[in-house]
Amino acid sequence: MAPETLSQNEIDALLGVRPGSGPVTLPAPRAVDAAAQAYDFRRPRRVSNEKLRTLQATYDRFTKALEGWLLGRVRGKVQLTVQSIEQFSFNEFTLSLPTPCASFIADVAESGGQQAVIDFGSEFAFYLVDRLFGGGTETSVANRALTPIERMAVRTTAERMWHLLSEAWSDYVDIGFEMTGFESIPEILRAANPEDPVLVANIEVVAGNMRSMLLIALPFAVLDKFFAGGSERRVTVLGSTTEIEATRGVTESSVRSTRIPVAARLPEFRLAMRQLLDLKPGSILATGLPRTAALDVLVGGQSRFQATPGRLGSTLAIRLLDRIGPAPESASAPLTRK
Repeated sequence: MAPETLSQNEIDALLGVRPGSGPVTLPAPRAVDAAAQAYDFRRPRRVSNEKLRTLQATYDRFTKALEGWLLGRVRGKVQLTVQSIEQFSFNEFTLSLPTPCASFIADVAESGGQQAVIDFGSEFAFYLVDRLFGGGTETSVANRALTPIERMAVRTTAERMWHLLSEAWSDYVDIGFEMTGFESIPEILRAANPEDPVLVANIEVVAGNMRSMLLIALPFAVLDKFFAGGSERRVTVLGSTTEIEATRGVTESSVRSTRIPVAARLPEFRLAMRQLLDLKPGSILATGLPRTAALDVLVGGQSRFQATPGRLGSTLAIRLLDRIGPAPESASAPLTRK
């Protein structure tokens, strides 16, 4: 019978090691999969891929409704695009805000004191101020907080956003918002505890040359019904046929009711200072321009057309000749009342 203890030569033979070949090297342990991530039991991730698709559709509907409302207020097209919807702690959200910021705070109805935050980027906030006060297309962004008067102008848009946000979430959770405050310093923003989880929607705002980010933070505590529910209602971005027609009617009505100043100006000509000094009510000014001289037509303060003067019955009128800049060809030029 063979002895119970194997000799070194027998062990080497079993391992396939030849005598004098050196020490045996065991195979390295298999590397951990790089895709594995640490799980935080204090802040479990609750935004699954299925929920994320529903959230994307919900906020898409919100942005389309807000675009239609802004169209008639700022006298220009504003495009909003949902960039991402993510879960953060409230502390992480405040650290992402610039200084100064333009954050409006609202109480969530029947939530036990929960609050939500909408932060307007500086570019978007000052764009709204310029447009709502009758400014031009160029937006001047100041490196300062909004003044009380500017804050009141932007507050109107914030109140509308809270209303549209409540409507967008109405398919899943009944959420009511009541505006309660404004903050321009992120470090003292106290809408929630630092470690409380919040759902943050990042929305890009584009209007002409202006680009900005609009952030919406909702506490997870008021969205438990949505994340805990197993059944979800189908949300469509465009809505039913009736909703599409209603939205189109509101948009067309807003566009048609928008008032834009239109002016026709004579070409430049020179006068002697003596002629200017002799001017008085009733004076006739000789311009030296021919009757067929082209007029500049200004739309919203910008040159858009060239025209000739004329009459339509007893009313002074102009006939548009050409459009300044690229434009589709037109069969005939309309006669426009002045």
